[in-house]
Amino acid sequence: MNERDYEEGGPSPGDGIPRESSPFINNDSMERGNIYEGKNMALFEEEMDSNPMVSSLLNKLANYTNVTQGVVEHEEDEDSKRKEIKAPRMGTFIGVYLPCLQNILGVILFLRLTWIVGTAGVLESFIIVFMCCSGTLLTAISMSAIATNGVVPAGGSYYMISRSLGPEFGGAVGICFYLGTTFAGAMYILGTIEILLKYISPNAAIFEGGEEAMLNNMRVYGTCILALMALVVFVGVKYVNKLALVFLACVILSIFAIYAGVIKTAFEPPVFPVCLLGNRTLVRGTEFPCVKYYEENNMTVTTKLWENFCGSPLLNASCDEYFILNNVTEIQGIPGVASGVLLDNLWSVYGDKFTIVEKQDQPSVPVLEETDAKIKFYVYSDIMTYFTMLVGIYFPSVTGIMAGSNRSGDLRDAQKAIPTGTIMAILTTSFIYLSCIVLFGACIEGVVLRDKFGQAVNGNLVIGTLAWPSPWVIVIGSFFSTCGAGLQSLTGAPRLLQAIARDGIVPFLQVFGHGKANGEPTWALLLTALICEIGILIASLDSVAPILSMFFLMCYLFVNLACAVQTLLRTPNWRPRFKYYHWTLSFLGMSLCLALMFICSWYYALVAMLIAGCIYKYIEYRGAEKEWGDGIRGLSLNAARYALLRVEQGPPHTKNWRPQVLVLLNLDSEQVVKHPRLLSFTSQLKAGKGLTIVGSVLPGIYLDKFTEAQRAEENIRSLMGAERTKGFCQIVVSSTVRDGISHLIQSAGLGGMKHNTVLMAWPQSWKHTDNPFSWKNFVDTVRETTAAQQALLVAKNIDSFPTNQERFSEGNIDVWWIVHDGGMLMLLPFLLRQHKVWRKCKMRIFTVAQMDDNSIQMKKDLQMFLYHLRINAEVEVVEMFENDISAFTYEKTLVMEQRSQMLKQMQLSKNEREREIQSITDESRGSIRKKSRSSPQCIGQDVDNLLPNDIQEEEAQLIHDRNTASRSTGMVKSHTAVATPDKIQMTWTKEKLISEKHKNKEACLSSYKDIFSMKPNQSNVRRMHTAVKLNGVVLNKSQHAQLVLLNMPGPPKNRHGDENYMEFLEVLTEGLNRVLLVRGGGREVITIYS
Repeated sequence: MNERDYEEGGPSPGDGIPRESSPFINNDSMERGNIYEGKNMALFEEEMDSNPMVSSLLNKLANYTNVTQGVVEHEEDEDSKRKEIKAPRMGTFIGVYLPCLQNILGVILFLRLTWIVGTAGVLESFIIVFMCCSGTLLTAISMSAIATNGVVPAGGSYYMISRSLGPEFGGAVGICFYLGTTFAGAMYILGTIEILLKYISPNAAIFEGGEEAMLNNMRVYGTCILALMALVVFVGVKYVNKLALVFLACVILSIFAIYAGVIKTAFEPPVFPVCLLGNRTLVRGTEFPCVKYYEENNMTVTTKLWENFCGSPLLNASCDEYFILNNVTEIQGIPGVASGVLLDNLWSVYGDKFTIVEKQDQPSVPVLEETDAKIKFYVYSDIMTYFTMLVGIYFPSVTGIMAGSNRSGDLRDAQKAIPTGTIMAILTTSFIYLSCIVLFGACIEGVVLRDKFGQAVNGNLVIGTLAWPSPWVIVIGSFFSTCGAGLQSLTGAPRLLQAIARDGIVPFLQVFGHGKANGEPTWALLLTALICEIGILIASLDSVAPILSMFFLMCYLFVNLACAVQTLLRTPNWRPRFKYYHWTLSFLGMSLCLALMFICSWYYALVAMLIAGCIYKYIEYRGAEKEWGDGIRGLSLNAARYALLRVEQGPPHTKNWRPQVLVLLNLDSEQVVKHPRLLSFTSQLKAGKGLTIVGSVLPGIYLDKFTEAQRAEENIRSLMGAERTKGFCQIVVSSTVRDGISHLIQSAGLGGMKHNTVLMAWPQSWKHTDNPFSWKNFVDTVRETTAAQQALLVAKNIDSFPTNQERFSEGNIDVWWIVHDGGMLMLLPFLLRQHKVWRKCKMRIFTVAQMDDNSIQMKKDLQMFLYHLRINAEVEVVEMFENDISAFTYEKTLVMEQRSQMLKQMQLSKNEREREIQSITDESRGSIRKKSRSSPQCIGQDVDNLLPNDIQEEEAQLIHDRNTASRSTGMVKSHTAVATPDKIQMTWTKEKLISEKHKNKEACLSSYKDIFSMKPNQSNVRRMHTAVKLNGVVLNKSQHAQLVLLNMPGPPKNRHGDENYMEFLEVLTEGLNRVLLVRGGGREVITIYS
């Protein structure tokens, strides 16, 4: 498998799933004829299209060959377009151990390790190296577990992390790893230039002078070498691959030269004298006598040293005070392993920038005032040194542990070779580093160790002074080693970027997935060279090292996290062959990597995290949807399960209540949503909070409608994405639409995460004769939401509702509070006004009072109530005619009592009627409910219709006197819609009246036949008249409102009145532009308490 396989690729034959989900390793299509060879398996032949026989599966696995990866693949592609690919033959040693060794041992070992030992001391250096090596060892254990849990294609760590932690983490960490590899290339190039200009050819410097000139030299030469290396990589990667063995030989030879030199110092230390003035180390050239003056032919001759500090070779010249007061001494720079110098080098010697390197126990005479003019003749530190900074500089020397996993396709047995080779390489290099620290401290004088550029030892590489047979072995070896490492970084980084780009998870990187005809990532190489140039322009190896430390540490942190998550989740697919891992080790490795990030540089760590976080959020919002079966998804599922189990089954506290909405959508014949504005309104109401379930019903049988259901779900999901409605989609295929809606209302949601509110559109075509079921389904839905104690929102004229892009600059949201339904009417405008569309609208609340009520007091009470609710709204009390309220009360009495005595007294005088009403109102609501249940349900409406349970309980506390009683019963007017003026306009035809009589006759008991045959008609007429009157009041006040919220009365239980109920709602809302009918769910949803 090569980098091109990063695309999800074509589906496997017959199963239609990506190759990562398939049990097959190669997805070559099977011959159709082979499937049916086993005729004795005829019982299963219908399944063989999608489920292959075990014999053919095993045959494919046995004949598995993997395309060799990386540079080898491109090399073969250049040499011969389609050669027979040989089976990979590399074992653990050649395939994993040596590449890891070569990547880990590098520029820091040769150029900085001696300086770190001298500055931090042997003990603290040992701690630095031990911490870094422990971090990489723990990471390698985690990486081994992930790498042996299936086949790892090219891309190495990126592939492992992205498939374990998902595309968001994978993309973020992949780009961090890419940046780390790219900056590593810059660091290796800077190391190459430093070796060239300091130790091989100092005369090649273009700029002469101090520190800034050296940095400019690094920039010029670095840019040239970068261009040259990029050209080599572009022209032919195969040359880099063939030179890899040479570079590896240089590294190993250099290591052996160091150990040989250490052994030689035990009995014959090399001669590298160091010149001290007092206790200060002097810069020394090749011909530089370490004396102030000497006698020659009875004459005193001053030396170059005298001239440096006195400005003149004359003996009577004015000299530097420190130079006069202190003597010059010469000590041995490499005293040898048996000299006991180790004790002097145990402790740290940190200092500020321009601190002169001094020998601790050497006598010296201090001076009071000193100029900086003579500092150039001393060896001094070019940067401020402290423990955490040294950790950042050292850490890049332990990176490179991914080299083996990156080559998994070239290995004979990757699942055995990767863990063994990587861990052995880390143990080997850790031993080399730790032993070198002790040996450097035991062999080399402290002032030489702290001399970063070897100025005290004739400009030699400090580690080179120790080597045997010659310092040039190390100089040449390290030069080729750093060159090779730089080339490999410039080869590997573009391929990593290409792998990320071809995965398609970061849209703006897709251009870097293309390259030359043979797959060479040309554009990715160009970007890599540009980023690498940024590192070279920094020009200081000590400044670049902490940057790449951050990116590598972040990558290792997520490798450990991936292993820990997979282990703790115990996913069925987590079956690594490498058994010596544990989630505690992964967690420890993760913690260590995080600690090292902040130890190295807290501000670099924050910047690296910010970059990773930005990439994560970008992929989350704009990236391609990928399902890789990753651990974060498994973690989300576990967290969701845990949270669902913790959420109580009972209803939430009033303070926590928010509408959890089930949106019922209608689809046309093409499974396209009829009213997309319903989703716009949902997102405005929800603002991404709480639960949203978008449901729809397809009539038919599931087996026949499976594809239509899938298409409908895709259409709804795409619309939800366009409307930014965050929620779940649920399509139900049912024999009838009514049953399907009932199933959704009953079963949508899971556990405590169930909907408590149903949102639907008003059926505009309910009057059409060709669609007799739409209004029946609607009324049944209203009934079922009431039965389920769920709130119901019905949006009328939904197509005129605003989109999410519209903004109302002014206007009102008017609430007509006829009955108390738990506070839904108060809460909904408040939630809507949180959204940008409705933010500038004002909220107005209207309530209805009887003529003899104290309207002013009602208004004050309502304002106080809203004040306690912390809701800003204008309040208005609308007065209705008394006969409307009285007629309503009379009708309510009829239905509630259902007594034959009352039915006989239809012509009572007004005073008697009021006395009867008062006596009934004072009775217990429970007894009323009980009587209404025991009475025959013959009249066209019922107690629940006129006074739902929640309203009964609320009003039972509100009735204190007659006025209050009549007002609170009056507030239920919208539910029951009653009015009995003395003159009733008959708007019904004779035929309809007769049909209604017959319906009621069939429904009622024979003993009530004469009475019930007439009354429902008069009741319906009165209800219609009330609807007209109430509609007139609402139109008068709210015709120009942006949105009107109204209490929605419930339908009669006797289904013969359903059509009249629809007509009543139609008349009630006639002439209003946008209406939201609200029916409470039977519980308080808003509270005055904190």
